[in-house]
Amino acid sequence: MTAEASSLESGPNDGAPRRRRPRRLSELFAQLARDADGSVSIGHIRDALGNRGFAPILVLFAAFNLLPLPPGTSAILGIPLIIVSAQMVYGTRRLWLPDALSKRSLSADTFRSTMEWIIPRLARIERVIRPRYWPFWRKQGDRIIGCLALVLAIVVTLPIPLGNWLPAFATALLGLALSERDGVLLAIGGAVSVVSMIVIAGVVGTAGFAAHAALGWLF
Repeated sequence: MTAEASSLESGPNDGAPRRRRPRRLSELFAQLARDADGSVSIGHIRDALGNRGFAPILVLFAAFNLLPLPPGTSAILGIPLIIVSAQMVYGTRRLWLPDALSKRSLSADTFRSTMEWIIPRLARIERVIRPRYWPFWRKQGDRIIGCLALVLAIVVTLPIPLGNWLPAFATALLGLALSERDGVLLAIGGAVSVVSMIVIAGVVGTAGFAAHAALGWLF
C-alpha cells in the first residue's frame, strides 16, 4: 500500500476515500513517553512534534506551567512560552529554540511521570473538541493566537503568587484550539484569557493598595 493510500480510509456509505483524522496531541505525547529512553531533551520533543506546527509545543510548555511545582518555577518555565509565541507572531515557519533551552533534558522516568499527569487531563478535553467554526484563514490564526499567548506568557513569568496557573491554562486552551481548529474552544480560551488578566490586575491592584495603605499608616 502506498503512503498516499495509507492516509485514506473508506467513507461510511459509498466507499469513497476520505482522509483519516490526524492524531490527537494526547496520542502524540503518549507515543513520546513510550519511546523515551535515557534522557529526553526539549530539542528532541520539538523535532518529534515539528510537523504539527507550533500548537503542540505551545500546549506542552503551557502544561508544564500547570504542574504542581515549587514557587518561582514559572519564571523559568514561562520563558519557552514567550519564545514560542513571539515566533508565532513573527510568522516563523520552523520553531527555533536557543541551545541552552533545546539541550535541557529530563530523565525518561521524569518525563513519563510528567506525561502521566498531563495526558489524562488533555485527553478529557480532547473528547469534546473537534474542527468547527474556525474563523481564521491559513496562518492568520497562528499570529492572532500567538499575540494572545505572548501577553499571557509574559504574565506567567511575573512573580505573582499563584498568578501563573490561569494564564497558563488559557494558553493551553488556545494551543489546543489552534491544533484542532475548534472555534468554540478558541472562544472559551479567549474568555479564560480575559478572566485571567482581570484576576491578575485585581491581585496587583489589591497588593498596591495594601502597600500604599501600610506605608501611609507607618509614615
